[in-house]
Amino acid sequence: MPLPTLHYHPLSSYCHKLLIALDELGVEVDKRLLNLGDPTQREAFLALWPLGKMPLLEDQGRVIAETSIIIEHLQRRHAPPGRALIPADAEQALEVRLWDRLFDLYVMTPMQAFTADLLRPEAQRDPLNVAQAREALLKSYALIDRHLQGRQWVAADGFSMADCAAAPALFYAVTYVPLSEDQPRLAAYFERLMDRPSVARTVEQARPFFEFYPGRAGLARRFFEPEGR
Repeated sequence: MPLPTLHYHPLSSYCHKLLIALDELGVEVDKRLLNLGDPTQREAFLALWPLGKMPLLEDQGRVIAETSIIIEHLQRRHAPPGRALIPADAEQALEVRLWDRLFDLYVMTPMQAFTADLLRPEAQRDPLNVAQAREALLKSYALIDRHLQGRQWVAADGFSMADCAAAPALFYAVTYVPLSEDQPRLAAYFERLMDRPSVARTVEQARPFFEFYPGRAGLARRFFEPEGR
C-alpha cells in the first residue's frame, strides 16, 4: 500500500503541528515540499484543494485538509496500536479537542497577524490590528498559565494533539510577544515542549528556513543564529 502523501512546508506553523503528530504517532508519509511561489506547483495544489491551505494529505484517493482532521484520520487509519494523540475516553477526547482549538484560534491566529503585517508594504501595515493581536496573545497566555497549574501537559493525562498545536503556536508567538515573569507555568511548559524529541526534530528540520521567517528577529539564539548576528 503506498504511503499517504503530505504536501507541506517546514516553516509553516500548522505543518509543524502535523509533523510533531506524525512523529508521535509513528506514522510514515511521503513528504512533498510545497512552494506556493512556484506558479506550476501552486496551480497543481489549488486543483487539489482550492482554498490553498497547507498541510494537505492525500491518502488512497482521498484529499484530507485541516491539521486536526488529518491527525485524527492518521490516528484511526495508520497509527500502530498504542499510539494515540486523541484519547479513547470521550471526556478526555473533548478536553484535547477544546485545547487544540484554543491554541489554533487564540494563539496561532493572532500570531499569524504579526507575520501577515510584516509581509505587507510599509504603507499598508495596520498597527491597530497588530495591537489587537498582541492583546489577544496576552489574554491567551494568562489563560494557559492558569490552566497549567498542576499539569505537565495541557489536556487529558499525557502528551496529546493539544500539545502538538501548542508547540508551534507558542514557538512563533513568543517571537512577537515574549512570555513574562508572571507566567512561570507557561514558561516551564514551553521548555517541556521544546525538549520533547518530536518537537525538537521538527524545529531542527525548519532551521534552514528560519532566515525567511518575517519574525526571525525574535527567535532565540538556540534556534537561529545567522552569521554576524
